[in-house]
Amino acid sequence: METVEKPWPALWALVLGFFMILVDSTIVSVANPKIMEGLNTDINSVIWVTSAYLLAYAVPLLVTGRLGDKYGPKNLYLIGLLVFTLASLWCGLSGDISTLIIARVVQGLGASMMTPQTMAIITRIFAPDKRGPAMGLWGATAGVAMLVGPIAGGLLVDGMGWEWIFIVNVPVGIVAFVLAWKLVPKLQTHEHKFDLLGVALSSIGLFLLVFGIQDGEKYNWGTIAGPLSVWSMIIAGIVFLGAFIWWQAVNKGEPLIPLSLFKVRNFSLANIAITTMGFSVTAMSLPLFFYYQLVRGMTPTESALMMVPMAVFSLILAPVVGKLVDKVNPRYVACTGFILMSISLLWTASLMSPDTAIWLFLLPSGLLGIASSGIWAPLSTTATRNLAPREAGAGSGIYNTTRQIGSVLGSAAIAALIAGRLAAELPAGAAGGASGAAGQIPEFLRAGYSTAMAQSTLLPAAAVILGAAAAIMFAKPRSVDAIYSDFEGKSESAARQR
Repeated sequence: METVEKPWPALWALVLGFFMILVDSTIVSVANPKIMEGLNTDINSVIWVTSAYLLAYAVPLLVTGRLGDKYGPKNLYLIGLLVFTLASLWCGLSGDISTLIIARVVQGLGASMMTPQTMAIITRIFAPDKRGPAMGLWGATAGVAMLVGPIAGGLLVDGMGWEWIFIVNVPVGIVAFVLAWKLVPKLQTHEHKFDLLGVALSSIGLFLLVFGIQDGEKYNWGTIAGPLSVWSMIIAGIVFLGAFIWWQAVNKGEPLIPLSLFKVRNFSLANIAITTMGFSVTAMSLPLFFYYQLVRGMTPTESALMMVPMAVFSLILAPVVGKLVDKVNPRYVACTGFILMSISLLWTASLMSPDTAIWLFLLPSGLLGIASSGIWAPLSTTATRNLAPREAGAGSGIYNTTRQIGSVLGSAAIAALIAGRLAAELPAGAAGGASGAAGQIPEFLRAGYSTAMAQSTLLPAAAVILGAAAAIMFAKPRSVDAIYSDFEGKSESAARQR
């Protein structure tokens, strides 16, 4: 453990960059209709702007965590921040949907270099008895960023154009780079081998699975080209991911995922829970913003302001929860948060009709903020609490990867569900036109469109119930002194045997 005398300035410097990359996971959702209009594309293509970013973000996380251990977490963080900032400028200058998607892939790669370093540095520079509040701030940053993203996006889209949701990252990235350069300490490095076969298996598997799910409706769940079909891609993706897990189990070198970490009960359960959270946060915003803008005729700013109660409650309560998780069993806080989140999404879905009083949506929005404030910090603290210091890099990489995989699958699944429900609820031939609409859709389509969006919102509402089930099974957290006493005892025993 490499605690530093004043770790909080370093943490705040990291939080700024971490906040920026997570905002970009959700900021696009409010701009989707304007991007469709500006780049003359359809709903499925514009959702790939989010999915491509999330996929490129998720796949390399297991490797970039190890790269940070090998070359220094500060160095990897700064390189990733530079890549992310330059790619953000590229996104803002894109003139067609294909270029934007490619730029988002590069942006995601930059984000993947940054994220594991933040959690690993926190674990290494904070003393065990000071780590709870630090992890609470880190977890709260993730929650607040995903809530603030749509609000910031709405203001930028209406005020300056959709391009500025990306260009705004440039000055923020420069400030974050300077602060990290000055305030984040250099830490000891460790040698690592890199599992290239594992990288290939996981990358191919995730791409096939996400592409199959997201584009399934586009191809009517049938043939894509020749013998290649949607279902063959999904099955192949599952097979590749299964092969990846098998390879991690038999790899005698240094696998991407040390499966032994999953013997720690709370680590395994926290990973399940954060996967459902990533899935739901990404999935819930798409039908909501399409409803606000295409059915109710709201501007991006107006639709984003509907999220203000959520952001306010989350900002107020997140610091309180961060301090609370060191004193109260995190499972009660997290499970309550998940249940309240499901209730808020079900409530929102029940209100989705063309003539519901718009102010009523502010009530479940506030409940959603209360719910999310009780989820992020307890999960991040629980995930890493029982891990040895030498496992911090691998553990944080896995935890962040599972969250991002949840987001990728959430984006793909909601895209497929929205397309399917539009086809079912709108008149024949109208679904395509409605999915490519940029302004408010014709009045005769609004009821069916509202129903399709409401039905789609049920998916994230169901997913977080699985998160609640995982959270309620958390084991009672042990004291930090007891955990580190065990680790020191095991290290001394291993040294004697050598």
